[in-house]
Amino acid sequence: MDLGRFSNSPLGSLVPISGIDGRFNRPFNHSAYVAAPLDTEPTLNGTTWHAVTRASRALARLDQASRQVPNPRLFLRPTLRREAQSTSALEGTFAPLEQVLASDATEITGRSKELQEVLNYVEAATLAYDAIENGRPLNVGLLETVHAILVRGTEADTDQAGRVRTTQVAIGSPTGAVEDARFVPMPAGVALNVAVQDLTRWVNSTGAARDPIVAAAMAHYQFETLHPFNDGNGRIGRLMVVLQFMTDHLVTEPLLSVSPWFEARRTEYQNHLAEVSATGNWDPWVCFFAEGVASSADDIAQRVDRMLAVQARYVQVLQDAGARGVIRDIVDALIADQVINVSMMSERFGRTPQAVSPAILKLVELGILSGPYGTYGRQYIADDIFLAVTAPPGRVPQPDEPLQRELATPPGTI
Repeated sequence: MDLGRFSNSPLGSLVPISGIDGRFNRPFNHSAYVAAPLDTEPTLNGTTWHAVTRASRALARLDQASRQVPNPRLFLRPTLRREAQSTSALEGTFAPLEQVLASDATEITGRSKELQEVLNYVEAATLAYDAIENGRPLNVGLLETVHAILVRGTEADTDQAGRVRTTQVAIGSPTGAVEDARFVPMPAGVALNVAVQDLTRWVNSTGAARDPIVAAAMAHYQFETLHPFNDGNGRIGRLMVVLQFMTDHLVTEPLLSVSPWFEARRTEYQNHLAEVSATGNWDPWVCFFAEGVASSADDIAQRVDRMLAVQARYVQVLQDAGARGVIRDIVDALIADQVINVSMMSERFGRTPQAVSPAILKLVELGILSGPYGTYGRQYIADDIFLAVTAPPGRVPQPDEPLQRELATPPGTI
């Protein structure tokens, strides 16, 4: 860590640290950065406030879109899996998005350790969303529960799992040595525990006169700077953004997925966080954060619009074909699960495989599903909804664009 860069920080201070570096089994003497508790909203310039306003409007549009459908939680499954894949990739754990979306239709024995770690995030985030929705505060206990689930079965599943760390950590060291780290957060101990409690109390001070977008940017910076866990801080910190928006009633449904935007700008993201500590200037970070929130909200809204349009056209195809019964139930489920198999749908709707299998084959015949795919030929994919989830930002098909079956139909035929 460049000690000169952080030595005159207006938002924290350097403290000496020493110990035995376990990786090299040798003593070290260095310094760690201790962030001061968050205070009132900083004075920001006009450009930053324009970005914050745009983010607020984008979140309002996304929230309004989620309120217009009978069961917005259907959209949470694909958007959360997309967030889980991206937020994990940002921290070095990569599983292809296609595998993440197909996980429920894949044998558990066929899952890689990377895929299982991504699915840990899905489970942890779902628990956290439900807790906030049911009125539980965003406190240290909730964050520790999230951490325990997140690292379960991984190399970080040690005695430090599910608790604020009790050891010194270093971030971004090319050699593994503390002295070579890009950033060294504050030492473990009573002061760190108090700092994390102070942060959660600050987050829950919803009566304070502050903008919720600015507050989320400040809280995310503080969490990443404290780095309270031995692993998973980036993922939990980005999850906290959505949890804080829920706490501040800025969103009703946790559909927002911010990590793909930050993943595409990884170096800039890391540099902005460090620059706040070094200079105390909040404007560049808050502006960057707000731009990410706005772009992410717009992106999810486009995906929701496309999925709704696709499902409406699927329903029309069924009506034209005179298809009824469990086949309609399956089509309604495709927003939540774009990759399905017979046993999934059989269990979902309490129907026998003998009833479900012909319905799936009929959907293949109608061009709504394609397949079978997979090692055992058991998976079927709703290509148009799958594409709406997996398309890169800016390349999501518009609601009125043709479906895959329409593109494949030769001119002059039905």
